[in-house]
Amino acid sequence: MDWNLIRSFLAIAECGTLAAAAHSLGVSQPTLGRHVDTLEEQLGLVLFTRGRHGMTLTEAGLSIIDDARAMAAEADRLSLHAAGRAQAVSGTVRITASDVVATYILPPIIAGLGQAEPDIQIELVPSNAIENLLSRDADIAVRMVRPVQNDLIARKTNDLGMGTYAHEEYLARHGVPDTLEQFFHHRLIGMDRSSLIINGMADLGIHAQRGSFAVRTDDQVAYFELIRGGAGIGFAAHILAAGHPSLRRILPDIAIPALPIWLASHRELRTSPRIRRVMDFLYERISALPLNEP
Repeated sequence: MDWNLIRSFLAIAECGTLAAAAHSLGVSQPTLGRHVDTLEEQLGLVLFTRGRHGMTLTEAGLSIIDDARAMAAEADRLSLHAAGRAQAVSGTVRITASDVVATYILPPIIAGLGQAEPDIQIELVPSNAIENLLSRDADIAVRMVRPVQNDLIARKTNDLGMGTYAHEEYLARHGVPDTLEQFFHHRLIGMDRSSLIINGMADLGIHAQRGSFAVRTDDQVAYFELIRGGAGIGFAAHILAAGHPSLRRILPDIAIPALPIWLASHRELRTSPRIRRVMDFLYERISALPLNEP
């Protein structure tokens, strides 16, 4: 049986529509439609009910979904095993990292890697989601939490120090807060739907609510740019603020915990020269950055 038929079946089952499944696989809707027709003909089963709002698994489709997922897991395992045996220091390495790290920290490092290893191609995926290394969504992940999956190997590079910052023009207009009480009378930059900052402040014994923040966004890059644009007072990594002399650190006594930086990859990839080379290069360059210095 053609694996592509099973792959298409799983994508439609998980996405719910031909359009969404086609987008996720990078193929056309007619191709997916033909795959479903062929699979149904080969199995002698009707796998989906076609409706106005998408495609729903039938009882027959539900009866084979676990077997199809098991086949996908085996295909992923085979892909990992083969990638781990590749001996050439060339080819593509896919790296995922948070939006801030991918935007502000990794670009010069990747530029240096390109000079050192011109035959290695890099795919950079800015994402705050935990990419699934086990299914090869990425070869290497730069994370702010230690991976816990048994099949992953991880190395801690260093810690990303954080502080409270504002643009000098904002401080010239509104004054510099000297106390926590004064701090809460300023225009603060927080997060929209995420409770990350509120929970972090609570861990420090500082009570805040969503309404405490005059400007809110969950996009990490936009968040830093709001600080840099003078929209208010916010929290930023020291290394980012250091690159902008107009940013001033305030209330240094607020001891914001540093964020650990971990490099993670699948254990099967430890024998791949290109993955190992990129891992070692990232470790060396990130470890050398003064990330925890205000």
